[in-house]
Amino acid sequence: MDGDRPPASFGPGPRTACIEQLTAQGIAETLIAFANSDGGSLLFGVRPDGEPAETTITREALDSALGEAQGLCDPPVMTGETALVALAEARTAWRLEVPRSLDMHSLVDGRVLVRSGGCNRPLGGREIQRLGSDRNIGDFENEAVPGASRSDFNEEMIAAYLERRALRLRQPEGEASDSLLQEIGALDAAGQPTVTGVLLFCERPQRWLPQSGMVFVRFAGATPRGEDGLAGYIRREELSGSLPRMVEAAWNLVWSEMAVSAVVKDLEREETLEYPRFAVREAIVNAVCHRDYRMKGRRIEIRMFADRLEVVSPGGLPGFITIENFVGEHFSRNPRIVSGLFQWGLIEELGLGIDRMLEVMEQAGHEPPVFGAQPYSFSVTLRNARQQAPAPEWVANVNPRQQRALQYLQRHGSITNREFRSCCEGVSSETLRLDLVDLVGQGLLLKVGTKKGTYYILKQAEAGDN
Repeated sequence: MDGDRPPASFGPGPRTACIEQLTAQGIAETLIAFANSDGGSLLFGVRPDGEPAETTITREALDSALGEAQGLCDPPVMTGETALVALAEARTAWRLEVPRSLDMHSLVDGRVLVRSGGCNRPLGGREIQRLGSDRNIGDFENEAVPGASRSDFNEEMIAAYLERRALRLRQPEGEASDSLLQEIGALDAAGQPTVTGVLLFCERPQRWLPQSGMVFVRFAGATPRGEDGLAGYIRREELSGSLPRMVEAAWNLVWSEMAVSAVVKDLEREETLEYPRFAVREAIVNAVCHRDYRMKGRRIEIRMFADRLEVVSPGGLPGFITIENFVGEHFSRNPRIVSGLFQWGLIEELGLGIDRMLEVMEQAGHEPPVFGAQPYSFSVTLRNARQQAPAPEWVANVNPRQQRALQYLQRHGSITNREFRSCCEGVSSETLRLDLVDLVGQGLLLKVGTKKGTYYILKQAEAGDN
């Protein structure tokens, strides 16, 4: 057994699938969905709620089911080695890693699937066309960078990355060997630095990839032009360096230019930023992760106006992603870079950043972010005007589904499992049940009744009635 423990978010998600029963069809669908998306982990012998299954899965049964499943995939899906992981109560499960594939995979019946949240979703005709077109371009992040060599990597950056990576993966810190750098995509099979390696570990990647920099511009008003018709900016900075350092530098620039208000609460002074910290960082990190690094002559632009903040990233939406499904779906143009920044700690949880951005903007009383998709660029606009009073403090500890439940309770006084499902279409009953259990555990809800007669009320309201 390799001694690894599963990540904290052990239920189904964009990059995790829990397989309780070995069925070739179900396994094949998940293999294809992960390969066509950003890759992920299949956990065999685990229930959908993350708890160990009652029946133990043997290695022989697993190998047989995987072989049958691969026969349903066209072409077969490349996978890693199956490994044991430790669960609670001295139980174990099998984990199988599936990397993102350069090919587009389908089932033998012709269906093409991708990973959508914690489910496998079949694509429609136009979505399949977009995904196939994206695959034909190839993964630029894996290409070798002419003129760069292994000696151009900064060893201190590599050491810091490996330290954070070990914490993220909960495993011993590895040595900065070439084989490990090849594993994470920083070096190719011939030992040459890739676009990923140069962007993550070189002090100044712009020596080879000048398009990888950023430009920050602060305008005095709400338009790029001043009153005299000249350029209306009052500050302009060009940022360079490795991606992690640029993200921090960009955040510090925006932070230094943000208006800060203060209120006194419980005899303590609290400061409120012009824009929520998470929303700004997520917009910057998203631009860095998902821009098209093949596009020369264009850099990421951060434009700060009197009434809004715009982050513009070169490159349109990748794969099957459209402006209509952008919030709910996840697909990376640069999965190696995304993984690298996640392991650096610059991404809190893979696949959930946009949801969290929407949440914190609403909590702060702002209107939702505006996303703009053009053929060769993508933009995020945050407005600083507050449309409503900030949400109550307890909202900060709940996810968007739980927030809907609390809003429903404030209007109706109680909520049942059936009523909660009507508020969150497309979400599994088990996930919603666990959401309500968590709210009870936080002391926000009180569970009343048993079995089919169960309903929930606000704990505050219950306490106030006594």
